[in-house]
Amino acid sequence: MAAMLRLYNTLTGAKEAFAPIDPTHVRMYACGPTVYDAAHIGNARPIIVFDLLFRLLRRLYGAAHVTYARNVTDVDDKINARALERGITIRALTDETLSAFHADIRDLGVLMPEDVNVAGERPRLIEPRATDHIGEMRTMIEGLVASGHAYVADGHVLFDVPSMPEYGALSKRPLDEMEAGARIEVAPYKRSPLDFVLWKPSKPGEPSWPSPAGIAVPGRPGWHIECSAMSARHLGETFDIHAGGLDLIFPHHENEVAQSRCCFGTPVMANVWLHNGFLQVEGAKMSKSAGNFVTIRAVLDDWPGEVVRLAMLKSHYRQPIDWTLRGLEEASRMLERWYAQAGDAAPAPEAPAAVLEPLLDDLNTAAALAEIHRLEDPATLRAGANLLGLLARTLSERARATVAASGLDVAAVEALIAERAAARAAKDWPASDRARAALAAMGVAVKDNKDGTTAWSVAGRG
Repeated sequence: MAAMLRLYNTLTGAKEAFAPIDPTHVRMYACGPTVYDAAHIGNARPIIVFDLLFRLLRRLYGAAHVTYARNVTDVDDKINARALERGITIRALTDETLSAFHADIRDLGVLMPEDVNVAGERPRLIEPRATDHIGEMRTMIEGLVASGHAYVADGHVLFDVPSMPEYGALSKRPLDEMEAGARIEVAPYKRSPLDFVLWKPSKPGEPSWPSPAGIAVPGRPGWHIECSAMSARHLGETFDIHAGGLDLIFPHHENEVAQSRCCFGTPVMANVWLHNGFLQVEGAKMSKSAGNFVTIRAVLDDWPGEVVRLAMLKSHYRQPIDWTLRGLEEASRMLERWYAQAGDAAPAPEAPAAVLEPLLDDLNTAAALAEIHRLEDPATLRAGANLLGLLARTLSERARATVAASGLDVAAVEALIAERAAARAAKDWPASDRARAALAAMGVAVKDNKDGTTAWSVAGRG
């Protein structure tokens, strides 16, 4: 029997006990990147937070019983504009950007399909691309038109928002207020200012597919229909958890709910809606104009991914986070202490209850990290940290990886460390000092205790 997980549900505005539709198959969806440019540090927050939830669900229900889909938007106005600007094909741009994004999030300790999927079994982690699901989108759009929830106008297919009385339930926005705010520059072919695009004609040079609903000219999907089609394909018409950033509640998630429910005739799209809070950089909203726009890769050039992950998890996911140098420095010190304490111990079979319990309370990572600080047993410490995607390596593995990443010869470093250890054992202090000086000249700092050399790092990294 799984321990009781409680999550804050944006749909109900309350923290609720999580009860999966099918305990043998828990299904979760999160909105992923639009792959037109390097991901910024704000994009890392939902990826890390919902990776943690995926890990927790696997711990509670069993790895084979949880499916997580995080989508990739690879057809979009920004993508078209950037490809044109760079003079490359749209597919070349999206493939390049997605590859860079994967490198970023792997360095952040985020689980990837190759880490968790098992040959011959149902996929546990899926990264659906929008362009691979055009057929499902066209089928949904045809159904919405046939049922009277969508209409064709001027080569577009639009969702008829007034046809759904419950529209606005997720974002808690009254329909009349939304209509008043949407009346600026309303397209003349819209019946209501709130109606949104399901399909639109493609411009010259843009990707295009045969249009639905009898439209003669080729076109491409609107943004919102993409997630509805991908989630339905991989998780079903109704599933357990839909997650994303706070900025997606309206209009993106509200529109997803409308088109999915009206297409499939379901009372909900997802039972639980989770949203992470905003990120600021050094107390200010991140923007290119403010000069504080920071990509994930730029941060990873200066800090190990594990430090970045821990810095993110120190704040509760629903609260705003202030991304600061001080926060990264604190996270680095915390990890140094834990690695030194855990050493090369294998993790205990189970994470301690003291760490698990706060996570069951709406992913209270701050409280879970405080409990990890209190742990003394190395094996228990590693197991507790592993639950949050931390301390995945032993102290020695981490040291070797750090040295290798620096471009140094790992074997040469380890040989010098062994030489120094032998000199210390023989009380040959001059030889020990020479080995230490040689290591220092390579940029390698060693740490000792009564048991010998316990850790080494390179140029402040690790």
